[in-house]
Amino acid sequence: MTNIILLFPIFACLILCLFKKDYLNNLMINIYAGLHFIISMAYLFRIELVPSCKCASFFGVNDLNVVFLAVMSIVFLAVAIYNNGHMKNVNADGKKVRHYTYMVLLFVLSMTGAILSKNLGLTWVFIEGTTLASAYLIYFRKTKHSIEAAWKYVFICSIGIALAFVGIILLTIATGSLNSLYYVDLYRNAQLFNPFWLKLSFVFILVGIGTKMGLAPVHFWLPDAHAEAPSPISALLSASLLNSAFLMILAVFGIMVAAGCDSFARLMLLVMGFLSLFVTAVFVYHINNYKRMLAYSSIENMGILVIGTALGGLGMLAAIIHLAGHSLIKASFFLTSGNILDLYGSKKIKNVTGLLKTDKTTGWLWVLSFVGIAALPPSVLFISEFLIVKSMFLSGKYVLCALFLILLTIIIYGLGRAVITMSFSSVEKEPEGLKNGVKLNWMMYAPQAAMLILAFVLGLYMPEQASVFFVNAIAGF
Repeated sequence: MTNIILLFPIFACLILCLFKKDYLNNLMINIYAGLHFIISMAYLFRIELVPSCKCASFFGVNDLNVVFLAVMSIVFLAVAIYNNGHMKNVNADGKKVRHYTYMVLLFVLSMTGAILSKNLGLTWVFIEGTTLASAYLIYFRKTKHSIEAAWKYVFICSIGIALAFVGIILLTIATGSLNSLYYVDLYRNAQLFNPFWLKLSFVFILVGIGTKMGLAPVHFWLPDAHAEAPSPISALLSASLLNSAFLMILAVFGIMVAAGCDSFARLMLLVMGFLSLFVTAVFVYHINNYKRMLAYSSIENMGILVIGTALGGLGMLAAIIHLAGHSLIKASFFLTSGNILDLYGSKKIKNVTGLLKTDKTTGWLWVLSFVGIAALPPSVLFISEFLIVKSMFLSGKYVLCALFLILLTIIIYGLGRAVITMSFSSVEKEPEGLKNGVKLNWMMYAPQAAMLILAFVLGLYMPEQASVFFVNAIAGF
């Protein structure tokens, strides 16, 4: 099954290159999304669809990465369905759309490889692959702002990847005579590592891969990239790419825990986590672009993930639950922003008025996505953030808890002010998209609705099997 999920996009790109038929573009993305979802669910529920083979010792699933893989599959399937309707409103020739399809397939392949990799070095290679594949997708509209965003993305992330590479070199120094970067070997021998070099390597890897994850203060590419990328790509960036980077940080954090250096790692995570919340709280009031607003919300939620990880135990469980909920809700938010852009032809908050009157379905999806991301009941994020607060109380971190709640309140107010203004204000003029005959079909509504329903159902009632998945994921921490 691993062979299929990793090799199909390569064959799909070859087919597209040979036949150059327009109908193949969406078809290949849909087939890959379907295969990805089926295989991921089979891994999650331990169902063997095809006979296993020793394809490569480099890839495999475990209790942690299978959750990341399943979340990415759900988001990718939703994005693929949405993309069928979205591309009908895109003014692009067949060649441009075909290049877009190539890069979507390779982007998802890179993220999948990073998640399934059992070797730290190979994970680094695939994380770098995500940068190369997604740069074109950010540049897709080929405007002045999109090329600036793409160059900023490549430049900053390349520096981050280089820092992470230095971190891996430092890690090999810390390992001494151990000539392996396989996670299983690193965990097994972690107590023998040199603490100084290990801590130094963690700093480089956290800062370097934190760049890809969108953690402050190395987050600068993220708002521009999200603002310029097509909405389906923004959804994949926020709900899948950032998770892939987070998984690599978790893997290295696991080495720190096994080596007994976790107190240092937890402090680093807390600092970057709270800094991410602070940056979002400051900038959320000065944003006039609703896609940039959602990008800063992603920075906030990545900060929450590392804060939960730093707390450990209950906080770690909350982080994994939060990862799943944020991916579903933020993907819905970004896809709905694509509807708004098609309808109004503008990314500026002040130019979007009377959304509920212009398109009631898009308006309610926008409002419900805000309810979800604000962690208001019945959002599953309410559970995860409540558990983080509880973990802080139980560990006596009262000052951090107060700061956490204050920053979240400021951010929620900033997001809510923009969403309410856009949704409930009166219609000032007919939206540009409607003037130009833009039409939205069911495929541009259904994926968001499905993801929001799933996020809200998990918030109301979490099946025992889902709880088992989340608990097993953090067993090694």
